[in-house]
Amino acid sequence: MGDVLAGIQATWEFDTDSVLIRFERGIRSPRLLQSLRERRIPYAALSSVTLTPGKRGTVVLHAVPRRGADPLLEAAAGQLKEGCDPYRLVLPAESETLADYYAAELRALLEPDASLPADRFLVTAPDAPLQFKAYDGRAAFDGARVSFRWFRTGASSAKWKAGDQTFPVTELGGVEWRSPEAFEGYLRLVPRGAATEHGPDGPGAPGRIPGADAAPAGPNPAAKADQDPAAVVFGVGYGPVHESLPFAAAVLAAVRRTQPAPVPAAPVTVGGQRPHPADIAERIRHLGELHEAGLVTDDEYSAKKAQLLAEL
Repeated sequence: MGDVLAGIQATWEFDTDSVLIRFERGIRSPRLLQSLRERRIPYAALSSVTLTPGKRGTVVLHAVPRRGADPLLEAAAGQLKEGCDPYRLVLPAESETLADYYAAELRALLEPDASLPADRFLVTAPDAPLQFKAYDGRAAFDGARVSFRWFRTGASSAKWKAGDQTFPVTELGGVEWRSPEAFEGYLRLVPRGAATEHGPDGPGAPGRIPGADAAPAGPNPAAKADQDPAAVVFGVGYGPVHESLPFAAAVLAAVRRTQPAPVPAAPVTVGGQRPHPADIAERIRHLGELHEAGLVTDDEYSAKKAQLLAEL
């Protein structure tokens, strides 16, 4: 689309096949969003788009990702607070008409299988190397292996006895992240073939890669996190969300790359499909309202109208 929609704490830049979300840095911006800086979200990664009233005279444009499309949300497993959701754009209430227009534009770009889970990660994970300080040790990830280095003052006797740990991602089946904002937060590395604590009924078996069914190896994932050498535990000021969650997402994405590629489904021809003329007419009508309200310039109106007419 080539347009820019500026909201509170973030700006969305619409491209041909994706939206680039840039997060603002500031005292009021959540630290997780500041650490992410920006994220490019392919339209193929989205399942739906909503526009709802927000708090204190705002509206919220929410691009809902497909299950399994984003390693960050897969690792988070539904534990993120609403304000830390990178797919929410909060705008002043007076921008509702403009936000509604972009919501309609995004919906028109959703793929035919948008309601289905993604068979691979479509959103890029944070880049390695990454590290953070947990309560009982320091975790580091270089892109190929994860290492835990224990602290004398925080590590349990079981971890200290086991010694520092290194885990190649090729031997892992996933990660299990429990938010440091919850009681007994931790990051656990799950060996291939083992199930996570979230269980099969969780949102898409978060943190675990489907098909990672090799024989279990390494530490026992059923052990408590403070006793498990394959886990680091969090505490006040240790393993904060903005450090430990991107770390978990990067590891999860690296693990996914080590798994066998899924068997491709039969190709579906969608290139011949065209939007319904009634949908195009409604979008042009909506565009005209924005033009009359002064929210779209003459040149922008002419260019966008021509683009919509070309889709007929």
